[in-house]
Amino acid sequence: MEKSAIIVKPDGVQRGLIGEIIHRFERKGLKLVGLKMVALDDALLNEWYAHHKDKPFFPGLKAYMQSYPVVAMCWEGSDVVATIRKLVGITKAREADPGTVRGDFAMSQQYNLIHASENAEIAAKEVKLLFNDHELFEWKKMDLDFVYLPDEKK
Repeated sequence: MEKSAIIVKPDGVQRGLIGEIIHRFERKGLKLVGLKMVALDDALLNEWYAHHKDKPFFPGLKAYMQSYPVVAMCWEGSDVVATIRKLVGITKAREADPGTVRGDFAMSQQYNLIHASENAEIAAKEVKLLFNDHELFEWKKMDLDFVYLPDEKK
């Protein structure tokens, strides 16, 4: 099954939305395989946001992501990256659809509560940046037979 990295950003932590976010992903049928609270350091953020490092907003973005601890998660499921992106909503939160995390709880483009991996390739990289192998757990989710048809479990 595919894995995806999620970060509940400082505003999501401050606003007490960690449980709500986890609840939505669990209700969808996704499987949580890694979870921890962390302080993001310069090295991780420089690699994470390498595509933004030369942009004028990068120092502010980095300062924001280091302003408080964040909650890092790894979720697993069929097409989990695309599924999570739909659950999260678009980046500019005030334009996100109702029913999405951002559409229901956020108003800002930067203070948009959550980071979700863009695609499977980026997700694999982000999971490795956030988690050591021993921090990810393989376990049998008993309700998978009621979430997926047999041929959907990939």
